Amino acid sequence: MTDTPFDPAGDGAEMSFRGRMSYGDYLSLDAILDAQHPLSSAHDELLFIVQHQTSELWLKLALHEMEAATAALAGDRLDIAFKMLSRVARILEQLNGAWDVLRTMTPSEYSQFRDSLGQSSGFQSYQYRAIEFLAGNRNPAMLKPHAHRPALDERLRAILARPSLYDEAIRLLARRGYDVGEERADLSQQRDENEALIGAWARVYADPAGQWDLYELAEKLVDFEDYFRRWRFNHVTTVERIIGLKRGTGGTSGVAYLRKMLDVVLFPELWRVRTIL
Repeated sequence: MTDTPFDPAGDGAEMSFRGRMSYGDYLSLDAILDAQHPLSSAHDELLFIVQHQTSELWLKLALHEMEAATAALAGDRLDIAFKMLSRVARILEQLNGAWDVLRTMTPSEYSQFRDSLGQSSGFQSYQYRAIEFLAGNRNPAMLKPHAHRPALDERLRAILARPSLYDEAIRLLARRGYDVGEERADLSQQRDENEALIGAWARVYADPAGQWDLYELAEKLVDFEDYFRRWRFNHVTTVERIIGLKRGTGGTSGVAYLRKMLDVVLFPELWRVRTIL
């Protein structure tokens, strides 16, 4: 036994980084850790900022994976799409867990800095909007909060102009010979629920062994929406716990608006088909 402190250098660890790339350099930690700028003296404002900034980082990764999954489906590379969709589900699980931290903030603590937010609101999250559009929830009216940022508005319009994740899943079914009904002429508009598509998914679910990759695709999409719904529900619960039924800082009706969003279904035929199986 020795009282000499362990020196990692003796184990081969790099200890000098003058002129070399370190962990902080690679991750740009100086920029990230200097990006929190509370506008009040309230202790809990830092929690609020970190919660939302980390959520936006997870959303960035989710978008990256969803775009890859959508492209993979378009190219009939289902194995790659499954990998990406599984990762998105885990990301949404992380986002769900983050609400538990924010819920440690009480109404009185939030009220100490709420006025500092001005009109800013999570309702204005560009990345959240992009995820909705990419998944298939397409409401062009939701472009308006981003009109003041031409570059972001252009990116969102580009997403609306191309097939969504669910559109590509439907096109895949059509390539496999399933009747999926008519594709809408304007991809930027919301899809109408389609009886033919319900029938197509019913055929897939009726023969899992014979259509295993399509069956797995259906379940990956349901997993995605399942976790996404939980995220929305946790959002509603957290907001009501902290501000009750007050209006949101961004002007929405707050909890009432968020409850309406709980009724939005991304992949309606995949949920409807369960009733007829």
